[in-house]
Amino acid sequence: MRRNPWPEIVAFVVAFAAVHALLWTLTLVVPNQPIGDVTITYRRWIESGHASHFWVGIDAPWVYPILAIVPMAAASLGGTAAIGTGWLLLMVLLHAVVCAVLWRYRAFGVRVVWWWLAFLLALGPIGLGRVDTVATAVALVGVASVAARPGIAAAVFTVAAWVKVWPAALVGVLVVLRRGRRVEVVAGALTVTALVVLVDVLFGGAAHLFSFIGEQTGRGLQIESPLATPYLWAAAARVPGAAVFYDQEILTFEVSGAGTEVVAALSTPLMAVVVVVGVVLALLAVRTGAQRARVAPVLALLFVAALIATNKVGSPQYIGWFAVPVVWGLVAGRGSAWRFLPVAGAMLPMAFLTQLVYPAYYDQVLGVQPWILVVLSLRNLLEVAVLVWTVVVLVRMCRDGIEPRASRPATGPAHADHERGRMGA
Repeated sequence: MRRNPWPEIVAFVVAFAAVHALLWTLTLVVPNQPIGDVTITYRRWIESGHASHFWVGIDAPWVYPILAIVPMAAASLGGTAAIGTGWLLLMVLLHAVVCAVLWRYRAFGVRVVWWWLAFLLALGPIGLGRVDTVATAVALVGVASVAARPGIAAAVFTVAAWVKVWPAALVGVLVVLRRGRRVEVVAGALTVTALVVLVDVLFGGAAHLFSFIGEQTGRGLQIESPLATPYLWAAAARVPGAAVFYDQEILTFEVSGAGTEVVAALSTPLMAVVVVVGVVLALLAVRTGAQRARVAPVLALLFVAALIATNKVGSPQYIGWFAVPVVWGLVAGRGSAWRFLPVAGAMLPMAFLTQLVYPAYYDQVLGVQPWILVVLSLRNLLEVAVLVWTVVVLVRMCRDGIEPRASRPATGPAHADHERGRMGA
């Protein structure tokens, strides 16, 4: 007898509304302006465009790819004075779309969107208050197409990448591992990119189309970055030269101290090395018999973890990026879900620790209070631990040649063949 789905649907709708109502309220009442980027910076950019027809990314260099202006403009349709309300409404709508798209996916009989809702609650208001929310939501929609329509998935990931760069790493995963449909993947990504470039050129923005790349190069070590953690503790211990300061040009809090310039300069090469190692391990795992569909989310998580753990920036909203490879891993078949279960669990305390750091007690981070530095250090250690976990899993896949026995589905060969077909292995 088929189970009535409506009780679960109603329960989820109520939970979704309650979580987003709480997050909305927190953006308005907690200190340190968790939606300040929207109501101050995004608003200023849109007002400048309306008042003087001077648009960032088109008439001047910009820190974001050009599609990031679209949600900002959409949020201001009711007037720039109400951009905060418009933004929150847009984010809730995007999250509802993600839930509708991912609703059919389960792991161990539980719908994956329940985990994502818990993750949003743990992450707090920063899960709504930045443009990263848009890129993450779009990328989650793309995950639903990875198995059956990788070209569509690549196109969706590329749309997300033109909002915030990081989802380009997800396209990279498909290019590396979807051998039989690589042309389809590349075509999807190039089609979206060509359309974005064409529209941007028609609006006169060709000179600044890729300005977001250069805008990031001047950054130092931002205080939330794992690489900055030793300098925060040095500042707390009053080591001469170690301090937290505000960069007026880039509008971020950074650390100073002996060697910070060298560490900041080495962060990008370190990230590149980690990514190359991940690609090599993933390809070796596939060559020795590991299923591509199960290697893919591990490689995606490695890419995202590398972008966060070795980054000199480390903004709190970056933690939201983890949701995409984790959901990918949970929906990629039972064996993959078993593998990703501990990671999915670890993401919840990581997200909550991030919420404590920002916005809850960010003023105490700036004051290098030891107790909140412990919180931040634990969060950063979890980021590094996730990166190490991905490397270990890929090494085991290479060593074993096939999936470890503990990760295999408990059902018989017929179910295994069905799962491989369903998930695009």
